[in-house]
Amino acid sequence: MKKFIAIAGNMGIGKTTLTKKLAEHLNWQPYLEPFKQNPYLEDFYKDMQKWAYHSQMFFLGKRVEEYYNLLKEKKSVVQDRTFYENAEVFAKNLYRKGLINKRDWAVYQNFYRTYVSMLPAPDLVIYLRASTDMIMDRIEKRSRDFEKNIEREYVDELNDLYDEWISDFEGAQVLSISYDDLDLKNSNIDFQSFLDAIKDYIKEV
Repeated sequence: MKKFIAIAGNMGIGKTTLTKKLAEHLNWQPYLEPFKQNPYLEDFYKDMQKWAYHSQMFFLGKRVEEYYNLLKEKKSVVQDRTFYENAEVFAKNLYRKGLINKRDWAVYQNFYRTYVSMLPAPDLVIYLRASTDMIMDRIEKRSRDFEKNIEREYVDELNDLYDEWISDFEGAQVLSISYDDLDLKNSNIDFQSFLDAIKDYIKEV
């Protein structure tokens, strides 16, 4: 039976690396975050007030498109970031900071709630939790031009909203993993420990 696992977590934490590695190990199909396709992203990091709503609406629409393709996929899948995170973490943070106004937020929420009612939830969400220090270090190391001006406070806010979202999320099974001391990209021991931690969940889904 086809299975659907999603990898959730803050920017720079290692979701894409884990998605690729886990999909390869399980011989499943990876679905990666479409950040490079967002035509607003570079402008957003330069002027959040002007481009926040545009950027988030693009991501929301792109996630729905991804879900449509995911549902047609015959193989089991591993997804890099859920569309819940775009709404419950990133867009919500921008709204709370006043970078998305009330009218635009109401429109966004209407689309989001409609999509949630229509789309199937993952069988399992693997939530990667890491400290702000670790995330800032990884963002610096991957050296994406549009991320150079990201402030620590912004990452802190996202981390808080991630914890808030995952504590209330009831759409799927959730496995939370502390990621500060793991190197799943380079350490076979760490990756095997991760596989051991999820093996019972994989059997269940």
